[in-house]
Amino acid sequence: MLQSPRRSARKQASALGLSQRSLKRILHEDLKFHPYKMMLVQEMKECDWPNRKKCCEVLLENVAPDDVVLSSDEAHFHLSGCVNKQNFRYWAESNLRQKHERPLHSEHVTVWCAVSHLGVIGAYFFEENNETVTVNSQRYVHMLRSFLQPQLHQFGQSEVWFQQDGATAHTSKLSMELLTQMFPSHLICIRDDIPWPARSPDLAACDFFLWGYLKAKVYTHKPKTLDEVKDAIRLEIAAFLQQWWKRLC
Repeated sequence: MLQSPRRSARKQASALGLSQRSLKRILHEDLKFHPYKMMLVQEMKECDWPNRKKCCEVLLENVAPDDVVLSSDEAHFHLSGCVNKQNFRYWAESNLRQKHERPLHSEHVTVWCAVSHLGVIGAYFFEENNETVTVNSQRYVHMLRSFLQPQLHQFGQSEVWFQQDGATAHTSKLSMELLTQMFPSHLICIRDDIPWPARSPDLAACDFFLWGYLKAKVYTHKPKTLDEVKDAIRLEIAAFLQQWWKRLC
């Protein structure tokens, strides 16, 4: 186990000619080992805690239960794949802080989605001439006008709130002018109607669930081209049941 901490308990049991139950009993009771998984964490600052609490309190005071809250963000899906941290475990006496390395400039698609209790709006891919491009304020505004705005009519007379993080493309003057027109007094963003706290991915549905879930599903298709990655993303979003969105939100 010390020589191959990344080998799964199932493979260790097979190599040793033991049942999985016997091996896990030995690991727990005799070796005092525990299963660990890789984690991605973001450093918190002292001022973050009261800011996060204040944001949650303001949300509870101002957002009615029937209001639609669109939680939005972008993510990269690399053709080189990803590690499913949720299902991956290694066994050791102490946490070895395992890391996963991948190429810096591997081929990828950049996808945008917005999640609410009614479902997901997306996927929108940032690309030009079928080539992935960086998200800047002009491209972000184009997405808001051409893709998001036509979708808003589906919510009827419901109050719609829009949440985004503090990325530069999101908070540029050009972007904020359009967003304040689209969501008057209903913008959840840094320095706006409800200030969104920095370093809070665990408060946003896309970050704490959607991207991890999609990547775990998409790469089971073993896509070999970027078009196959995009098709798999669309397929998995379409397969998500509406009651799951309600539970998530």
